[in-house]
Formats: sequence, C-alpha cells, structure tokens
Amino acid sequence: MAYDYSELLTQAQQWAAAAQAEGRLSAERAQLLTTIDARSTESLFAASQSDPDCRPLIVAFMGGTGVGKSSLLNRLAGQAIARAGIERPTSREVTLYHHQSLAINKLPVGLPLDSIKISQHNDAANSHIVWIDMPDFDSVELGNKRLVLEWLPHIDALLYVVSPERYRDNKAWQLLLAEGAKHAWLFVMNQRDRGQPVQYDDFKQQLGKAGFTDPLIFRTSCSEPDGDEFAALLEQLRQLSGQHSVAQLEQRGEQLRRQHLKQTLQQLAEDFSAENYAQLQQNFDALWQHTEASLQQGLAWPIKQLAQFWAENLGQAADIKLWDDWAQNRLNDLLDELVLQAAQANIPSKPLKNALQGIRDNTEKNLTAQTELAGRQALLQPGNGAQRFMLRFTAICETVLPLAAMGAVGYQVFSGYYHSAADANATAYLGTDFAVHSVLLIGLSWLIPFFLHKKIQPSLQKAALKGLQKGLQQALAEVRAEIKQAMLGEQQRHEVLGQQLAGLIERCGAGPTMALENGSLLGRVLLVK
Repeated sequence: MAYDYSELLTQAQQWAAAAQAEGRLSAERAQLLTTIDARSTESLFAASQSDPDCRPLIVAFMGGTGVGKSSLLNRLAGQAIARAGIERPTSREVTLYHHQSLAINKLPVGLPLDSIKISQHNDAANSHIVWIDMPDFDSVELGNKRLVLEWLPHIDALLYVVSPERYRDNKAWQLLLAEGAKHAWLFVMNQRDRGQPVQYDDFKQQLGKAGFTDPLIFRTSCSEPDGDEFAALLEQLRQLSGQHSVAQLEQRGEQLRRQHLKQTLQQLAEDFSAENYAQLQQNFDALWQHTEASLQQGLAWPIKQLAQFWAENLGQAADIKLWDDWAQNRLNDLLDELVLQAAQANIPSKPLKNALQGIRDNTEKNLTAQTELAGRQALLQPGNGAQRFMLRFTAICETVLPLAAMGAVGYQVFSGYYHSAADANATAYLGTDFAVHSVLLIGLSWLIPFFLHKKIQPSLQKAALKGLQKGLQQALAEVRAEIKQAMLGEQQRHEVLGQQLAGLIERCGAGPTMALENGSLLGRVLLVK
C-alpha cells in the first residue's frame, strides 16, 4: 500500500512526540524528525488554467555575484524585470516571471511578499515554466542566503550560472554538493566571450567530480548573444517542463524525501534496539535478594513488639509502625539503583522512574495493611491443626468427664440406697471413703482435661508473630512482583514503539521508485548519489 509522504511524515512526527513525552526519546533525537522540511514544489503554483492537469516547471537562476543571472532573465523577458548590475549585491529581492494563466497559491511561511517581485508574460511557448531570479548566494547580505534556502524546496530545476572568472565559486559550489540530488541542474557559463575553452573543460571536470557524468552546460553571452546556446537552453527547459517530465521530477522528489525520512527513522531505530531489559531484570533479582534480607532483619523488632502488644491488649489499636522511615529508605535505595542501572544500560530511565513512583508511594500502606491482616487472621485460629483439635477435645472432656463421674457416683448412691431400703439388716451405704472417692473422681475428671486444655493452649503472641511474619513475606513478594511488572510493562511499551517505528520504516520504502536512463534528459540533469 502506498502512503503519501506528508502522511508518513506526520505519523513519524507524532510518534516522535509521543516517545519524547514519555521520556523514551530525547528532544535532540526527536528534533531529527521535527526539523525535516515538508515543503515541495507542488505547493507553490497551481496548475495552468489552460491545462489543469499539469503544473508548471519552477526554474531558478542561481549563482554568485556578477555572473549575469538577472541579465539572463531580462534577456528571456525582453525587458528589465530583474535588478542587474551594480544594484545586485545589495538586493534582497526574488523576481518571479511566469505566464499570466498561472496563479500563485498561498505563499508558505518564510516567503514574505515584500521580498518578491512578480512579472507576467503571455508567451505560450513558456507557459509551463516559472522563472525565478534568486538573490546572490555569496552576497554580504546574510538575508540573501536565508532567502535562497527558503525558496529551494519549492524549485524543480536550478540554472547554475557561472562566469569564466567565477566558475569555481566556493559558496555556491557547496550548495550544489549539499542540494545536488534534490533538484534538476542545468549549467550556464555566461559571458562566454570573455572565457577560454580550458575554463569550460575545467568546469565540466569539476561537475564530473561532483557526480554529473554528462551535464548539460550552455555557453551564453548577454552582451554578444549571436551564436550562443541560449536558445538550446530554452529548448531543453521546455522539454523538461512537459507533463511527463514534471511528474517524474515530482516522483523523484517524493522518492528522495522518503529515503531521507527512512534514514532518519533508521537512526532512531538503532536507539530502540540497543536496550537490554533482560540484563536489567537479572540485576534487579540480585538487588532484591539483598534488600529483602535487610528488610526482614530490620522489621523483625517492630513485628515482635506488635505481636506482644496484641497478645496483651486484644482489641486495642497499637501505635507501632511496621514500615518506618528506615524501611522506606531501603526501598528507595533499591528503586534508585534500578533506575540508575537502567540509564547505564541505555534504557529510558524517566518512564521507568515514573512507573516505579506508585510503588514508592503505596508500599507503606499496602504492606502494613497486608501484614496486619495476616496477623489478625492468625489470632483467630492460633496454633496448628493438632493443637486446635486437642483444644476442642479437652474442652469437651472438661464437661463430659465430670458429668460422667457424677453420673457414676449418683448411680452408686441410688443403688446403695435401694439395696439398704430393701434389706433391714443392711449397714449404711454412704461412708466416708465413698464420699472422698466420689469427690476425688469428680474433681479429677474435670481437673485433668482442664489442666491439659491450659497446657496445650497456643500462645497468642507466637500466633501473632507467626502471622505477621507470614504477612510480611507475602507483602514483600507482592512488592517484588509489582516492580518486575513495572519493568515488564516498560519493556512492552518500548517494544510497541519500536514496532510502530519499524512499520513507519517499512512504509517509507513502499513508495514508487524511478530509474533514470543513461543519456536521457532527466538522466543528465539529475544527480544520483
């Protein structure tokens, strides 16, 4: 599926803004995308009214001071429409010369109206060409250079004008090397009447070193126009302004912008593939073992105090803090060390720090609540299963055995009374020994299970202590799980952004590509790097 470049750039910039807001991408790296120039030649001029399917070819004269750029434009127009001569070095004016059927769209930001002079013509032969006379790039006026750079994204073809004396101009040459692949280039050695063939040959060699295998170079002279190649220059530009050529130039520009965007995104992708979350997890495991052991040792005393208080003061609130400042500092040290190690491993530390902040803030509350809950649950069922069974058994025996003993004694009393009443010669059936034995029997039947019940009664302090220790272990395990989950969440979010970035890179390469034929017009005016 083909994606429009502006849509891709917008998505890439939105991705960078989101990654920067989350702290996963530095402002410096995000700026690689935010500073990409989205301007293009299609945005400046509307299509011709006579041919709405074809927009004009935008051609600009560019070169150093005194090479005759404005003179060439005036020669084309047949009148003085551009400043030339001694006025030129101080001029900060851009001159536009186009057919009257064309209409300028809204000027982009950076192209002020007070820096533009517009002239129109009705020459049908040049109806699909817009001529622009640029300020001198090597002028002492810094504004001239800025204005040239503002206009360059809106230009299809550059007429690089030199003179025999100034064809090695360094400033304009540096611009050619930097912008060479972005535009079509035609070269004009003006004032040919003052030059030598060796200068032309040397200029052609310089262009060959820059990457042009067969450049189009035209020798002109505004003072002696007879026999020069100005007409050939116009003819080549008219061929270049054809609908097919303009469309190819647009496709070429789209391809280059996609390539540049792809290269920029690939630079950012290298940052996103360098993180080692697995190593950070291993480092955390080692840090946690040390911190957990320290916390368990340090919290043993307040846990013991709380267990004793609960055993002695059931139902009363204890003013004893399980998680004190010392414990919080140990946790903070662990989390700070984790964030530091993440930064050293090129893992974004800001989002990890933010993800861990909730653990810093809530550990005291959560750990205290969970530990105390476990302690209270232990107080409800103190001891182990065997102890609780024996407690219930002895409690039953405390009631059942005395009742059984009293029943046995009562039976003996009743039986003795019955037999004594039936036999007049029988002796008294209640004696001292019987009474003592009966009391001992009843007493022992209650005392023995009562004693056993008391002896096997579990210690509330031990039960509370055991419950609190168990709750602390569970709470620390949950803290560890929360930290690991926070790191895993950060890793997953990082991977999601990396996948989105990979998708953008893939879509950048899904656009159309254009192959240049050797010897063709476009093959000669476009520089392939």
